[in-house]
Amino acid sequence: MTLAIKLKKGQKISIGDKVEFRKSYKGKTGSEYARVTKVINKDVYYITGFFEPKRNYAKVFPDSRKIKTDVIVRRNDFKGAVYGDKVVCEIINVDDIEDGIVDLEARVVEVLGKAGDTLVEVKSVMKKYSFEDFFSEDILSETTDIFREYKSKSEKGVIDGYRRDLRTMTLFTIDPKDAKDFDDAVSIEKSGDGYKLGVHIADVSHFVKDGCAVDIEAFKRATSVYFPNKVVPMLPEILSNDLCSLKPNVDRLAFSVFIELGKKFEVKNYELTKSIINSKRRFTYEEVQEIINKKKGDYSKDILLMYRVSQSLTKKRITEGSIDFDSREVEFEIDKKGFIKSIGIKDRLDSMRMIEEFMLLANRCVTEFVNKLSLKIRAELPFVYRVHDLPDAEKLQNLSEFIRQFGHKANLKDKNEIKRLLEEIKGEPEEFIINDLLIRSMAKAVYTDENIGHYGLGFENYTHFTSPIRRYPDLIVHRLLFEYTNFLNGRTQKIDLHPRYRDSLEEMCKHCSVQEQNAVAAEREVTKILQIEFIKDKLGDDFDGIISGIGKFGLFIELIDFKIEGMVRYRDIEDDYYEYDERRHCAVGKRKGREFHAGSKIKVKLISADTSSRKIDFVIIK
Repeated sequence: MTLAIKLKKGQKISIGDKVEFRKSYKGKTGSEYARVTKVINKDVYYITGFFEPKRNYAKVFPDSRKIKTDVIVRRNDFKGAVYGDKVVCEIINVDDIEDGIVDLEARVVEVLGKAGDTLVEVKSVMKKYSFEDFFSEDILSETTDIFREYKSKSEKGVIDGYRRDLRTMTLFTIDPKDAKDFDDAVSIEKSGDGYKLGVHIADVSHFVKDGCAVDIEAFKRATSVYFPNKVVPMLPEILSNDLCSLKPNVDRLAFSVFIELGKKFEVKNYELTKSIINSKRRFTYEEVQEIINKKKGDYSKDILLMYRVSQSLTKKRITEGSIDFDSREVEFEIDKKGFIKSIGIKDRLDSMRMIEEFMLLANRCVTEFVNKLSLKIRAELPFVYRVHDLPDAEKLQNLSEFIRQFGHKANLKDKNEIKRLLEEIKGEPEEFIINDLLIRSMAKAVYTDENIGHYGLGFENYTHFTSPIRRYPDLIVHRLLFEYTNFLNGRTQKIDLHPRYRDSLEEMCKHCSVQEQNAVAAEREVTKILQIEFIKDKLGDDFDGIISGIGKFGLFIELIDFKIEGMVRYRDIEDDYYEYDERRHCAVGKRKGREFHAGSKIKVKLISADTSSRKIDFVIIK
């Protein structure tokens, strides 16, 4: 049952909050509504942690960043947990979390297994961020009904009247080799003295209707989560990997954007339309890269034209203000049990950059479409923007000082200086470390209903439209765009939006931003866990590393071959007593004056790696 909410004066709640309420009735109408009596933040209601029993009680040491003190569990609430277990707990006196003095009490609701076990630790991270890798029977049943209804219509050849038939057009998908959810396809053709680029996105909104059970669950998740050894999807797999996925040689529904480019690669015009497509080929990035390199292969004419166009678009975008960050991604080879067989660094191929460029352009065009329509009808239309605020000046000043230890000078408050620095460090050992530091010093990109532009990309108008299978904001954008195109094309007399897109869009955007940040944090934690699992049987082995940072207690070391970071503690450096020189951002030996600077290559030996604490320690090899 869904009830309207009525709040007391001054009372505030956010989407995703857990609430206690009582049913009330409106006087004359007699209709029910929910009067909220208590708001409980779901993020701190449950915790995971290390279980340590005492005589008549136990302590749980939380993994949570919000709750930093141990939590008390009474013996009756152990639920079979024993020393060293990783457990999920429900906080009983949740109102005392902010107190800081009153002991927090909890009850164990689930025993995950032994702390330190890799699969248990991965499960713990999922619980910590409330990511579930299963769907309820109700949702799966509804998904089956959606599939059956579509299959029945498609067998009868039923095509929506507003949908353009593009099944004879040459278009194809280009994705990672392990991808199963293909949400974008591309096409290209010469058009006069320019080009016509087609970006075709899975039409998830056709299948997932506003307010259905699948939609409610998709909004709650807000994003798919991509761990090295598994995917936690936003949508059930029958949708994400089958019905919505733009698989080759089968008819699929799409939302297409055709972009006309002039001979100088400026956008001359664009058109949005719902469509039905039939992908001619499923390419991997590696396959397309080989075609780019060898200049031959399936659909090589189209691919080589796309590549030339994308290179010019990239050059134009950077000239006009985009910052081209280039961080390294770790690539894992996973065995059947979910453990890492090997770790490498993923190459950022030209084929990847090509697809990224086309998606950026499509996202810009659909946003400009909405803004121009707003001006035309003289009314601000609700929309979801992907924005990136100006960076904090103080953070950039501190980073300007910090990068001096790498031997580089730049006033990072000047965007052109950032771009110059990125060019200067290309090919240097510290290239990706500085890239990562710059990215982390920037404001986080978020979703919002107010357009403030995107600093990093240098765009005035930007959204996320191209991945509705794995991002809920894109699904909202598709729904809004369909209403707006219907109105513009005269298929409807007025814009008829679901009330929540007028009344609650700001809160929906905040929820999606939080879930995205949780997904990033969870992915990083799981990556670290699996890296430790991979390296911990290599105790005593030597590695080539680079000093990625310097702190009060030691040197941060990143292994060059594996992008695994650990620490050399000053106490473990035998030739001298070292201290951190904060002014000069280096470590200095008190007696001999030896200095360690960030960016320096160094040989280290692995002495410890602990999955539970996520800590890796090295010593320097002389």
